[in-house]
Amino acid sequence: MSSRRASDVTDLLLAWRRGDANAFDQLLPFVYAELHRLAHDRMRGERPGQTLQTTALVHEAYLRLVDGASVEWSNRAHFFAVCARLMRQILVDRARSRRADKRGGDSPRVPLEEALAAAPAKDDEILALDEALTRLAAEDPRRGRVVELRYFGGLTNEEAAAVLGVSAETVTRDWRVARRWLRQEIRACGGGAAS
Repeated sequence: MSSRRASDVTDLLLAWRRGDANAFDQLLPFVYAELHRLAHDRMRGERPGQTLQTTALVHEAYLRLVDGASVEWSNRAHFFAVCARLMRQILVDRARSRRADKRGGDSPRVPLEEALAAAPAKDDEILALDEALTRLAAEDPRRGRVVELRYFGGLTNEEAAAVLGVSAETVTRDWRVARRWLRQEIRACGGGAAS
């Protein structure tokens, strides 16, 4: 995104925060492609046949953004950080819902062999990552935010640094340490490998 467009995004976010209802409608064309790319990156790791498609994830995040219009936006990077958190919440909520359905829910009984063949391993991976990330954030909040911004938000080290108010080198170091910590934590809890 060019610096002019990034400036336009920031201006529109600030106008939206001040209560300009039209600002969000003007903002959407600027950020839609980036939100779609972000959602596509997150959906790429989902299981085949997933009912939630990239566009639906963008739209659900949009609906949650509209509901949370009281956010104190500071800039474009902050906006995408909030979007990253929303997408994480949506994916985790859906994984939990599918896990609950898998354990009974309102579903008809299915033979065990069929259920195992259709078991959504990715749901377990998303939930394991979310649980490990929650533990990391409790232990080291900044590193937890770095993971959220980089993995779920698709932000660069420089953009994450701007959101967090630290240097890009600090984000690079935090990202490396956090990824190692998450891999170990997920393996220790039997959740498989983390990327």
